[in-house]
Amino acid sequence: MKLKPDEKEALSDAIDQMNESLDRFIEFYNEAEADKAIIEFDEEVIALIQAGKEKFGESALTKKINLILKEVLSFVSDEETES
Repeated sequence: MKLKPDEKEALSDAIDQMNESLDRFIEFYNEAEADKAIIEFDEEVIALIQAGKEKFGESALTKKINLILKEVLSFVSDEETES
């Protein structure tokens, strides 16, 4: 394939950009972490969560669940301050 000098330079620049992009993708891949759930819910709880999202909306349900869990798990911070 014959190229004019300006075409050869443009092609070289494009190849350099592709290599830089590929390096960035590889970097993202290497830095990626597995998405691991904090807690595994059983199927019944998942079904109830889905129903709650449909009935109250995701935002409202999320707020309620967070409030309940904070209250239920408050003993963790109480135990840490007692130690």
